[in-house]
Amino acid sequence: MRFSLLTSVLALVVSTSQAATPSLTAIRPVGGQRGTELDVTFSGARLGDALEIVYYQPGITTASIKKLNDNAVQARLKIAADCALGLHDVRVRTATGISELRTFSVGALKEISEKEPNNDFKAPQPIPMNVTVNGVADNEDVDYFVVTAKKGERISAEVEGHRLGIFEFDPYVAILNAKRFELGASDDAALVWRDGFTSILAPEDGNYIIQVRESAYAGNASCLYRLHVGSFPRATAVLPAGGKPGETLAVRWIGDPAGEATTTVKLPATSEKPFGLVRQDEKGISPYPNSFRLTPLSNVMEQEPNDDQAHATAFTAPMALNGVIDKPGDVDHFVFKATTGQVFDIHCYARRIRSPLDPVMYLGKKGAGASLGDDDSVPPDSYFRFQAPETADYVIWLVDHLGKGGPDYAYRIEVTPVEPRLVMSTVTEQIPLGTGVIAVAVPKGNRQAILIYGSRYDFGGELKVGVAGLPAGVSVEAPVMAASQPVVPVLFSARPDAPLAGSLASVTGKPVDEKLTVPSEFTSTSILVFGQNNVNVWSRDVNRLAVAVTEECPYTIEIVEPKVPLVRGGSMGLKVRAHRKPGFKAAIAVYLPWNPPGVGSAGGIAIPEGTEEAVIPMNADGGAELRTWKIVVHGASGVPSGPILVSSQLANLTIAQPFVNFAFQAASVEQGKEVDMAIKVAKAVDFPGAAQVSLLGLPNKVTTDVKTITKDTTDLVFHIKTDKVSPAGNHTSLFCQVVVTQNGEPIVHNLGSGTLRIDVPLPPKPNAPAPAPAQVAAAPKPAAAPAKPLSRLEKLRLESKQAKK
Repeated sequence: MRFSLLTSVLALVVSTSQAATPSLTAIRPVGGQRGTELDVTFSGARLGDALEIVYYQPGITTASIKKLNDNAVQARLKIAADCALGLHDVRVRTATGISELRTFSVGALKEISEKEPNNDFKAPQPIPMNVTVNGVADNEDVDYFVVTAKKGERISAEVEGHRLGIFEFDPYVAILNAKRFELGASDDAALVWRDGFTSILAPEDGNYIIQVRESAYAGNASCLYRLHVGSFPRATAVLPAGGKPGETLAVRWIGDPAGEATTTVKLPATSEKPFGLVRQDEKGISPYPNSFRLTPLSNVMEQEPNDDQAHATAFTAPMALNGVIDKPGDVDHFVFKATTGQVFDIHCYARRIRSPLDPVMYLGKKGAGASLGDDDSVPPDSYFRFQAPETADYVIWLVDHLGKGGPDYAYRIEVTPVEPRLVMSTVTEQIPLGTGVIAVAVPKGNRQAILIYGSRYDFGGELKVGVAGLPAGVSVEAPVMAASQPVVPVLFSARPDAPLAGSLASVTGKPVDEKLTVPSEFTSTSILVFGQNNVNVWSRDVNRLAVAVTEECPYTIEIVEPKVPLVRGGSMGLKVRAHRKPGFKAAIAVYLPWNPPGVGSAGGIAIPEGTEEAVIPMNADGGAELRTWKIVVHGASGVPSGPILVSSQLANLTIAQPFVNFAFQAASVEQGKEVDMAIKVAKAVDFPGAAQVSLLGLPNKVTTDVKTITKDTTDLVFHIKTDKVSPAGNHTSLFCQVVVTQNGEPIVHNLGSGTLRIDVPLPPKPNAPAPAPAQVAAAPKPAAAPAKPLSRLEKLRLESKQAKK
């Protein structure tokens, strides 16, 4: 469902009532410690009838929900002791809808609050080690906290601000000694996106100051942060950066000031995305996971020295290559054998696994230069597809774009055979722009449609869409996604007796061709923060679709299914009918959320107040795909609690070839005179009776009559009359509108185009003889057959001949 409408459309349907669709704008506090219970306030608009907090990841449950007012509720959350650390995606389900997505952060440390005033370096807020401080970085605000540490003790400070998805907040964090010397600082660390972290070993016993601020001192009340401070480890990279689902793997943790460490991890067989590993030792646990890829590939580690082709690390594809560009100017090489015609996809993962490396990747035959190279096909990471031209050894090598390097410039290159895959998705939920909630909220006894997209990689053909895990009483109708299309409307219907409930449904896709086996995944993206020029700077991806049954709505809508096709180059009025419950009279805005390829439909159409029908104008261009499509119409209107959205049934719309085709012969005439325009008629489809033909696009003060044709007509002539003031010039926008009636409904064709040239008459020649006296009219002769209209070339020849006389 998408509750976004143009302002003009909303004005048609919203008058005095409060909106039903809930809006979640704030969660306070923004996080909590695992293994605890806490009260959390969910606020925004229209949340007073909240029934459920929907969690996409396991580990958090709701003990109770209490209404605070119409726009806020308080929920008692239980966070499991083994709940995954980091961000959890949530929505609020109410009796009338589903909110947009927001996030809640789960930490491992005791939670405390910032206490103002703490903006004086000489009077910092004392805090114990191993806590999470919830604070705000206001404008020109600098927050100081003081901890006590022994010499050699690790002090780690990590700030969550940008990642909370509240505001375009760029936090800065630093650790200083009592003399105000900076021992560690961080702003925009690759590991934590635009957030910061730093970790040091205390050089002596004493107090250490933690500073937090907005990097440009331009904070505000929306710049909330969670500052994790303690003796916990914080690795900046993990190697290898991926492994097989379900395997036990030794991983090396890099970048901690206390030194590297190797631990053994048991990888899950399946996992929510994104997946990560969390570093833990006897001093504590990292507050946020390191990115880690779960793939079926085996790993190979770079073997130094591998700075040239002669010393390249050997591997056998398919394989995942893992290493570190460990110093400025470092180049890592890998070599493998490929046979003629073998094709591989080669992805470098660096920034995508939160490495500071900006990779540039090359490939070439061993002993030769690069035949392929890429910088940021998957910005800012590298990718290319390689097809071996001959059986030989080939080398892959990697550098940093600016020649940088360091101990945590880790990477993972995945070399895989080309295999088909399918990614199902929804349209992006652009929360800051208010473009609407991407979820499905179906009123009892009603319908709601959503657009499901299918991105095919290395295969084609029609797709079946499946949805599983729906609430009780909800059914789904999913048309086949056409081979030419990446999208299809999917319709959800709720029985009148369906209970108010919700679920996170699984969406899948598969080829109609049963000979193809293609793995599919589903993703729905919610953008929480935009930067300048509406660039996405923070978003979340979830792998299920929120679906709910809501309170009933006082109207339904239906499409009056056309009995005739919409022809290429033609137009149609699509009738939409409303069924109102007694007492409901408000206007209902109606529109198509999706048009078949080559088809357009008008927006801003409404079923007027107190009436039952409206017509949506539609048209098809000359390249509209010939097929019977399933279409749906959305209807939005004001109900007692505010605007709500429902959908029609899925109706058939057939796109067909024109029944006739016209070939226009250009015509020319002087102002004030008359001319015939001849048209060749070619029948494509038999049709009953006579069709009405109108010549449209004529310039001002030019007229002609309406004609009729039948399926047997081959020639058509319009007698055109001009006026002395008809505009001179070449008029090239003439076309014929042909209306064929079938099954009692019009099939409107717009055929063209024709050209009419209107000339200004030549002035009379000097000394021209007087015109001859009028002759007595002779008795009329029998009417001869009408002369064949002259072609444009014949007219020009005739005019030239007459001019010479």
